Amino acid sequence: MSDTAAQLIERVREAAQSGTPLFIRGGGSKDFYGEPPAGEPLEVRGHAGIVAYEPTELFITARCGTPLADIEAALAEKGQCLPFEPPRFSPASTLGGVVAAGLSGPRRASAGALRDYVLGVKLIDGRGRELHFGGQVMKNVAGYDVSRLMAGSLGTLGVLLEASLKVLPRPAAEATLCFALSEAEALEKPNRWAGQPWPMAASAWHAGVLYVRLAGARAAVAAAVKQLGGEKVGAGETAFWDALRDQTLPFFAAETLWRLAVPPTAPPLALAGETLIEWGGALRWLKSDAPAQAIRAKAAAVGGHATLWRAPEAMKRAVGVFSPLPAPLMQLHKNLKAAFDPQGIFNPGRLYPNL
Repeated sequence: MSDTAAQLIERVREAAQSGTPLFIRGGGSKDFYGEPPAGEPLEVRGHAGIVAYEPTELFITARCGTPLADIEAALAEKGQCLPFEPPRFSPASTLGGVVAAGLSGPRRASAGALRDYVLGVKLIDGRGRELHFGGQVMKNVAGYDVSRLMAGSLGTLGVLLEASLKVLPRPAAEATLCFALSEAEALEKPNRWAGQPWPMAASAWHAGVLYVRLAGARAAVAAAVKQLGGEKVGAGETAFWDALRDQTLPFFAAETLWRLAVPPTAPPLALAGETLIEWGGALRWLKSDAPAQAIRAKAAAVGGHATLWRAPEAMKRAVGVFSPLPAPLMQLHKNLKAAFDPQGIFNPGRLYPNL
């Protein structure tokens, strides 16, 4: 364990006084995500270690530089897990990066998002002050939940020092079924099954095959396997979901990749390219050379939005990574930025070029 909070605070205060932008960096596994990084590197990997873990209270608190692998190993020893399955893009992935990116894996549709599990945080604001928000158990979270505001902020509001997360027991049993279905059928069936008492934990469709992951009590999983039919995957099912979670499947080896968040009941978007669907239809990955404006227009037409997940920097700068925000919403972002980081030194432009 290593506590380097004092050094990080001093570095932030110096940067605030000089107006020097800082690029907050943990393991670097998500450097590709968001607008291109800018500023002097502020390495936080040295601020590491599990501070508190109470299996009976279902929470864990760790410093921002703690490797995600260390946290998951500690939880596994007690038969517990992070239910939202944060992606592990490399062994260097850290807790701070997990929270700052706000990303969730295949179980997100059934278990909830990362932000739903953030109980409390400790951070350094743009004035070099150490601030505490939330607590370590749900009953301690009251009022405006600033802790969860950090999820997905990409380090633009402060330097995370610690985070407390809710954890849950691992499922007693799991099984994966696969079905040969068209895209339209693969969107309809999971949404229909979701209204039934089946322990559906995740789903994924690609190239004409729908995979359904069941997880829960042994009797419930066995009953669902019998009722739903399909072909049981058996050996290799864990490897498939891990590869989907960590984006090591061949599909994700693309120079340009879009991430579309839409209502799960939205029909196929009829966009040129190759699609992989998760979360019962709510998350749609797209490999396409279609114009950014056309892709974003299709997503917006069904009530969603499109993020340029991976692309050359020139393309990111030309079309923007995240969908443009309406003026009132952008003003809220600017107000939050001004409150937490008045000098604008933290990860400038990482979310939007003018933020």
